[in-house]
Amino acid sequence: MPPPTELSLTMSATYEKIIHDLKEAMRAKDAPRLQVLRSLKAKVLEKEISERKGRDVTLTDDQVRDVLMKSAKQRKDSLAQYKDAGRSDLAKTEEYELGVIESYLPEMMSDDEIRDLASEAIEKTGASSSSDMGKVMGVLMPKVKGKADGAVVNRFVRELLESL
Repeated sequence: MPPPTELSLTMSATYEKIIHDLKEAMRAKDAPRLQVLRSLKAKVLEKEISERKGRDVTLTDDQVRDVLMKSAKQRKDSLAQYKDAGRSDLAKTEEYELGVIESYLPEMMSDDEIRDLASEAIEKTGASSSSDMGKVMGVLMPKVKGKADGAVVNRFVRELLESL
């Protein structure tokens, strides 16, 4: 089997944009942006290799988005820790990197949109207490995937169930 190639014949649109922007950052000698884009490219390729399992696999846009969401979450966690520790220099770097990553993600849902969808899911499942949390989340998460942070969704569902 030939060695894995850097670019598959059919790339996801998001991954194509990352590769294009990486080349532009190289041409512009934009070192900070280039570092973030190289990191994203590496994470996407790592995911593609882990999914391969002996066959040729190209990641879908949803799978690439999942990789980006995970990277964004890691940056948010690091940002919070740096701010708590008073390391504004490192926090500034994390904010920049988070901004670059978020530019490839779809626009996030507002709190009101999440709350409305959570209410609909509670009605649809007939949930009546916090013990029905799993049922509600199972219905709700596919609707908000890639557009809302799971922790935020969880918080709204929990609040709505507790108020019943």
